[in-house]
Amino acid sequence: MKTLLLPSGAVIPVLGQGTWYMGEDPARKKREIDALQLGMDLGMTLIDTAEMYADGGAEKIVGEAIRGRRDEVFVVSKVYPHNADRRGMQAACERSLKRLGCGHIDLYLLHWPGSVPLAETLEAFESLKQSGKIRDFGVSNFDRDGMQEASELPGGGQVAVNQVLYNLKRRGVEWDLLPWCRERAIPVMAYSPLESSASEQQRLLGNAHLLAVAARHTASPAQIALAWLLQQEQVIVIPKAVAPAHVRENRAALDIVLTAQDLAELDRAFPPPRHGSALDMR
Repeated sequence: MKTLLLPSGAVIPVLGQGTWYMGEDPARKKREIDALQLGMDLGMTLIDTAEMYADGGAEKIVGEAIRGRRDEVFVVSKVYPHNADRRGMQAACERSLKRLGCGHIDLYLLHWPGSVPLAETLEAFESLKQSGKIRDFGVSNFDRDGMQEASELPGGGQVAVNQVLYNLKRRGVEWDLLPWCRERAIPVMAYSPLESSASEQQRLLGNAHLLAVAARHTASPAQIALAWLLQQEQVIVIPKAVAPAHVRENRAALDIVLTAQDLAELDRAFPPPRHGSALDMR
């Protein structure tokens, strides 16, 4: 599995597994656990979750999936903004650890900017890191200005990752956020790499140019969309899959190498940004 280095020196896989919407239906529990374990077997040992997902239910699914295999896995979870003060984050982290059934979280993120002063959030992260409850910390849904603000605060130099919405159709981060992060060797973690809703996915994956590139590689359009992200510098990708075939398909995307012709065709179909814009969020 291809990896990146976090600013701390920790190694993180570039392709992982998302868990948004997991843990919501007990009838799907075994299928979701099996999918995560299959992904781990295939080398996708980065698993991303959050206390928000199914009100902790997704963390419980992850906990069951990684039981007995914790040393193999890079666990990412996220804290609600309203829990991101000194006392609240300590309690939230303890709850997440209990649901995950493990002693530490590899990367703990602020889910989105909130009303708690960022300086206090960074202080809370540092405290958890010093106590061994987390190994690294970062943010999610931060634009360039938010990242700049964090970098100027005590502890801001330890922000390890920014998780944002990024895919072929949503390339706004390329205008200023992605270059800013690359200059500082801070990886960007792309969530919803294939869009979120069924209608959005249909519009993305049904694009004629994307289908043409996929045909040249004897691949699916979803694999090409993932391969495109995986070829971006300093980008980590976390697609979610429950069906075994989709898990295998996601893993195989890592082996696809897009040509200059492919990339040019995708740029014509999904143009890069020509100006700054508000950060896309889900």
